Amino acid sequence: MFVWDFLSLNFSQLIDLFFDANKRLYFGYLGSAFLLAIPVFWYKFRSNSVIKFIKFVFPWHIYSAKSARHDYALLVTNKLIKSALFPFIILTMAPIALSVSSFFEWAFADFEHIVLPHFTIMAIFTFLLFVFDDFTRFLLHYILHKVPFLWEFHKVHHSAKVMTPFTIYRTHPVESYLYACRMAITQGIVVGFCYYLFGPNLKMLDIFGANVFVFLFNICGSNLRHSHIWLSWGDRLEGWWISPAQHHIHHSDDPKHFDANLGSALAIWDRMSNSLIRASQVKNISFGISKSHAGHHSLKQIYLEPFTHAWRQVTSSLKSSMQVKK
Repeated sequence: MFVWDFLSLNFSQLIDLFFDANKRLYFGYLGSAFLLAIPVFWYKFRSNSVIKFIKFVFPWHIYSAKSARHDYALLVTNKLIKSALFPFIILTMAPIALSVSSFFEWAFADFEHIVLPHFTIMAIFTFLLFVFDDFTRFLLHYILHKVPFLWEFHKVHHSAKVMTPFTIYRTHPVESYLYACRMAITQGIVVGFCYYLFGPNLKMLDIFGANVFVFLFNICGSNLRHSHIWLSWGDRLEGWWISPAQHHIHHSDDPKHFDANLGSALAIWDRMSNSLIRASQVKNISFGISKSHAGHHSLKQIYLEPFTHAWRQVTSSLKSSMQVKK
C-alpha cells in the first residue's frame, strides 16, 4: 500500500509540472515557446504551411531519439529518487533564514526596521530573490564546470545529443542535490536578510505563484533553450540576458564552448567572468560532450559512470599531491 501511495503521489506531482508556474514545463511557458517559434520558422523558410511548421517544431527524429528517450526516463526516475532520499539529507530554507536574521540582530543590535511602502518592500524582496538566485545558479554552474570530479556529474546534462524542453531535467541526482541545497541557502540568506531589514511581513511579487522576474524570463522562450530552434535576442540584449541561442552554444560539442554562457537568465555574470559568447559569433553547432565521448548511452551508464570517473579524478588528484609533497 505504501509503495502504491508513493508512486501515485509522485506521478501526480509529475503531471503538476505542467500546471506550476515555478516549473519550466508549465503549459504557459511551453505555449509561449511555441508562439516564439513562429517568427523563427517564417524567417528560415518563408512559408505559411501549418503542416510544415508543426514538423519544424516537433521533428520526430529529435523527440524519438535515444537521447530524448533518456531524458523522459530521467524525469521520472530522478523524481522518485528525490522523493525517496532528498527529504532526509537536504538543507531547508527556514533554519538558514532564522540564522541569518539572528546574526544580523546580534551584530547590529540597535538597528530598527526600515519603513517603506509595502509595495516597495515587495519589489526589493522580489528583485533580491531573483538576482541572488541567478548569481548562485551561475556560481554553482561555474563550479560544476571547473572542478573535474563535479564535471563528471554535470556531464550527464551535456551528454544530450538532441534537446527538447525535457532536457532541463536531464541531470544526475548528485547535481540535483547540489542545486536543491543551493536554492535553500540562497532563499534562506535573502529571506533572513530582508526579514532583518523590513520585518516579518515579507511577500513576493508573483504571477501565478512564480517570482515576477522568473515568470517574465520563462515566458520569453525559456523552453527554446533546450530545443533545436535557434532564437537569438541580438548582440545588445545578449549582453544582458542569455538567449536560447546562447544556451545552445553552451551545449555545443565543441570543447571551446563548454565553459561559455554559464548564466541562467542574466548575462552579466558571464560578462564579468569573460565567458560570454553572443549568438552572432557562432554558426553550425551540434550538441553533446564531444564527438569522442563514448559514455551515457544507457540509463545505467548515466547513473553509474559519473561515480566511477569522479573517483578516478579524486584519486588521481590525491596521488599527484602526494608526489608533490615527496
